[in-house]
Amino acid sequence: MLIPYEALLQLPKETLANLIREYLLGQVEDGSFASLDEQELAQAIVQCQQALKQGKLKLEYSEDDESFAIRSADQIAQQQD
Repeated sequence: MLIPYEALLQLPKETLANLIREYLLGQVEDGSFASLDEQELAQAIVQCQQALKQGKLKLEYSEDDESFAIRSADQIAQQQD
C-alpha cells in the first residue's frame, strides 16, 4: 500500500527523517553511494524529502511483513507490470 505524501506531513519530523535515513543507508550498502558522512546525510535527507514531495520516491507499507520502505516510483511501476 502506498502512503500519500500528504500523510507523511502528519508524521513527526524525526520519524520521517529516520525512514529516509534507513533508505539512504540501504543505498550505501548496495553501492549507490560511496559513503555518507553527516553533512552528506543531511543533504541527502533534504533531497529525498523533495523526491517524496515530487512523487519520484514513494513510501510503501507492506502488509505482509508490516514494514515501511521508500522506493522509487519507477521501481514500483515495474513491479506492478
